[in-house]
Amino acid sequence: MEAEPPRHTPGSGPAGWWRRRSLRFRLTATASAVLALALAVSAYVFVGVLGRALAGTIDDEVYQRAREVVALADAGRLGDRIVTTDNTIVQVLDASGRIVNATPGTDRLVPLLGADRREGAVRSGRPVFLDGRPYGIPGPLRARVLSADAGRTVIAARSFKEVQGSLTTTGHVLIVGTPLLLVLLAAASWLVIGRTLRPIALLRRGAAEISGTARTRRLPVPESRDEVHSLATTLNDMLARLEAADARQRALISDASHELRSPLASIRLQLEVALSHPEGQDWRETAEGVLEDTMRLSRLAEDLLALARLDEGRTVRREPVDLAALAERAVERHGVTGDIASGVTVDGDALDLGRVLTNLVANAVRHATSTVVVALRAEPPGTGAPLSGTAPGRGTAGVAGEGATRADVAVLTVTDDGPGIPAEDRERVFDRFTRLDSARSRDEGGAGLGLAIVRDTVRAHGGTVHLEDAAPGLRAVVRLPLAAPETSR
Repeated sequence: MEAEPPRHTPGSGPAGWWRRRSLRFRLTATASAVLALALAVSAYVFVGVLGRALAGTIDDEVYQRAREVVALADAGRLGDRIVTTDNTIVQVLDASGRIVNATPGTDRLVPLLGADRREGAVRSGRPVFLDGRPYGIPGPLRARVLSADAGRTVIAARSFKEVQGSLTTTGHVLIVGTPLLLVLLAAASWLVIGRTLRPIALLRRGAAEISGTARTRRLPVPESRDEVHSLATTLNDMLARLEAADARQRALISDASHELRSPLASIRLQLEVALSHPEGQDWRETAEGVLEDTMRLSRLAEDLLALARLDEGRTVRREPVDLAALAERAVERHGVTGDIASGVTVDGDALDLGRVLTNLVANAVRHATSTVVVALRAEPPGTGAPLSGTAPGRGTAGVAGEGATRADVAVLTVTDDGPGIPAEDRERVFDRFTRLDSARSRDEGGAGLGLAIVRDTVRAHGGTVHLEDAAPGLRAVVRLPLAAPETSR
């Protein structure tokens, strides 16, 4: 059997090794590699520029000396010996190529350049390199060739050894100093990146210490006003929202358990009594009692499901809803007084808005002395309380909130002549499972979820709801944005 080729496991190559390194290592290695490349390119460019600058300086000096000699030769004032002060070597050749003048110590028999190279240098006008060792001069020479009158040629040259020495010394310094500088900068990068990432490590340790039994703890916020500070602040805000949501969820579970316990205990008691004394039991009365408690459980379950759906933040279905028709049906169903303007249309979910009307009217009927009035009208957006726009914690009401700034608003009021609610408690009754210890909290008043459902539903539709004194009684005021004209048609 042939051996199977080794399989490549994900993350086993160089890329996998690199991904497994710490962020501090990867940032330092990347910065060091980029810095090493930059330093190498800079050193290469620096040596090249320095070499061209030094060579240009020598070329200018050599050319200047050659021009001086040409001028003297053309004027006929060139002596047998040419004296220079900067160690420039000069040879003057006649038309036959014989050396007729030269600086002291210079070969007077052999020209520095042959005939062909002299002609090429004269035509190009550029400096040339030549080896000085055949002429007893160590190192290369930088030479210029100019032509003078009477077919004479002037060759001026200067040693390039000093420039080579300077470039060699500079190269050695860069070869030794660049790695040292790279190591120093890599160490500095390692320390700086470590200090930069330290707040993130503190955030990680703080997050690891937060558990289900320590939800009130917060992550450490660094003093520096940078991105890490913003991240820590945002995470702490998120923890606060999660803690609040968890507290609401726990309170909801606790209150729901308490509310469920009463009807279940009542059903159990009635059934146990009926089974203990079946011969003298009125089973119809028992069934009616159990049915009443079962209906109470059903209403509570429906309310809890409605709150759960609102808490999930599902997008509200947007379709034209004839709010006037919903209000008229609620008036007919409960037998109350209506003052409803026709043609009031809003965008939203008809079932949810119908539940709002049902809860408000049923609550008013339950606590009214004799009269309940349901009124609906449209008014300009600047009248009364502003709309809420987007409900907190949800992104479902943005469209409605924007539409409310352009169109009128629908105002729905439900007024009763009951005992009313003190001003300090009118906001609290919108909390879940809240029932006041007053005449408005009778036993048949439900679980205290009706107004909570009303507020969450209205906010999800981009509106507002509040309670106000009706003198006597109480008035619930709901404000919703009207549907856009093209939508309502």
